[in-house]
Amino acid sequence: MKPTHAFACLAAGMIPAAGQAQSASDEAFLGTIVLEMPAVPGMEDDDISISSEGLALSNPADLSELFVAEPTIAVGSSIPMSQKVYVNGIEENNLAISIDGARQNNKVFHHNTTTLIDPALLKAARVDPGVAPADAGPGALGGALAYETKDASDLLAPDESFGGRYKLEYDSNGDIFSNSLSVYGREGGFEYLGFAKVAEGGLREDGNGDEIIGSGTDLLSGLGKLAYEAQSGDRVELSYERVVDDEIRPYRANLGAIIGGGSRPADRPYDLERTNIVLSYSDTTPTAMWNPTARLAYSGTKLVNDESALTNETITSGETVSLSGEFSNRFALSWGELNTGLDFYSDEADLDYRDLSSGAREAATEKLSNIGLFAQARMEPTPNARLSFGARADFQDFEGTDGSSQSESGLSGNISGEYDLSDDLTISAGYSHVWGGLELAENYILNPAWNYGSGIEEVTADNLYLAANYTMGAWVVDGKLFATNIDNARAASFGDGPIPTADVQSRGFELGLGRAWEDGFFRAGFARIDTEINGRSADSYYGNYLTMPMGDFLTFQVAHRLNNGVLLGGDVQIAFDFKDTYDENTEGRGPELDGYTIANIFAEYTPKRMDNLTLRAEVNNLFDEQYSSRATYGQEFVGVVEPLTEPGRSIRLSAEIVF
Repeated sequence: MKPTHAFACLAAGMIPAAGQAQSASDEAFLGTIVLEMPAVPGMEDDDISISSEGLALSNPADLSELFVAEPTIAVGSSIPMSQKVYVNGIEENNLAISIDGARQNNKVFHHNTTTLIDPALLKAARVDPGVAPADAGPGALGGALAYETKDASDLLAPDESFGGRYKLEYDSNGDIFSNSLSVYGREGGFEYLGFAKVAEGGLREDGNGDEIIGSGTDLLSGLGKLAYEAQSGDRVELSYERVVDDEIRPYRANLGAIIGGGSRPADRPYDLERTNIVLSYSDTTPTAMWNPTARLAYSGTKLVNDESALTNETITSGETVSLSGEFSNRFALSWGELNTGLDFYSDEADLDYRDLSSGAREAATEKLSNIGLFAQARMEPTPNARLSFGARADFQDFEGTDGSSQSESGLSGNISGEYDLSDDLTISAGYSHVWGGLELAENYILNPAWNYGSGIEEVTADNLYLAANYTMGAWVVDGKLFATNIDNARAASFGDGPIPTADVQSRGFELGLGRAWEDGFFRAGFARIDTEINGRSADSYYGNYLTMPMGDFLTFQVAHRLNNGVLLGGDVQIAFDFKDTYDENTEGRGPELDGYTIANIFAEYTPKRMDNLTLRAEVNNLFDEQYSSRATYGQEFVGVVEPLTEPGRSIRLSAEIVF
């Protein structure tokens, strides 16, 4: 099958992942971010897959570095616990987000992140921007985002039964030290993996040399997996993943300060915990009619702001939990593949607010459950064509903070395909209509006095893309047009009630150019993203959980391995000046957002006589640029908001040993 995205063809390169010894028998592969179509006969959309080799190459410390080479993916905030991901301009809570297949519903507080995850845990990340298949899960209004954590089998060679890795890393900006240890093995039919990481550091400095408020590091992350595979091929796996961030952050964690913000302190404690537990069953020896997936999962995020030692003397706690599951079966048929099944979730959002000075206490809860039936077909009708289409039906029950209930149901459908006009030119297109139904409000605005009236409106979305891919010898060029419309997205607020909604639009295009050679690769990408809310330019205040002002982005990435084994590489991200902003106070055009250019370089070396050791040195923000990421909150509110700035130049050193 021919990939529709240009950079998939870069897999002809040869950059082994960090810590992997290369032998003459190694297959040629490109150890970088790989954008490719699914390796199944058919396609859902123009997906983005970040492979384990890509993760090793970029060595990401947070989400902004994980997606650094993708011009259509923006990450806001310089503090990991308040970072949010935007895909084609759409905030991640409008995507079907999963970790190891477990649904994530982490909309706790609009000033912190929605899915805090340590990239060190990841084996791969996949984004289906816009058009997503029916089996990606419910609520894929703007697509799907799936994170996959490491397994023991990913780290062990075929003839190994035990192994481990230890990594020490130091970042000069903030004096951040991180230590991580992995141990993994297999015996008989059992596999196990344990991973733990601790990172600590002080305040970081921006390009002007000023300390970034609340930017200290205190992170603990861990992953445990246990699996058993019988000789019959029946495999059961249990995984437990947890990440904790407990530090002093800006009072509103995704912005530096509110100018004239009253008597509130500049910062306060944020204790954020996210837990993911997954029990799954699969058959590693499937037949044409029996290739099942069964999964039961729990995910939860809890945020506590304990201000008892501050002037406010309050403790606010928000927690969202989700119990989800799936049973599906893939049928291998003469014309392709059919995946059918059932999934469900039961979500609950809770707020507990206590005023210690007055003794007042306020609590509120919203609940939402969903049962979905889905089918997705993937086929290759001719040698030159791939086609994918599917549908799902969802049935929901909702309970408001006042105990009122509401039930809704709806249908979603998608179709996408690609066709080879020649050996060098492929065109593709896709469309989806998504019924998202009802949505929970964020925890921190839940109000027990809300009146739900005649009920919450159902949110729906329509997504469309057109793409083309052309190869010219070793060069690959591609382009894509995309559009997303989300209607009746919930925009509740504490004072205005649970009913308000907003309509969101994203329009844009991207262009890509890439080339690979035996020992390296180069790629460039350009994207233009225009976003609107209710027919006018987007702003970051009303766009919470919806969208952001975006604009034009240009990215470059290059890597090359020298004959002595040293791997050299780097990337550049350019955001251009952006004028199409909105000023809520004047209901007119807002200020221009300044552009910026960021360059990062690295060198990595594995000694020939000690091929289990990998040494790496990076210089991030090489030119010490002073800037705020385009997706960071509040940049258009000049004189009102001081947005968080990004760290200035830093030197990051690491050593990893495999045993």
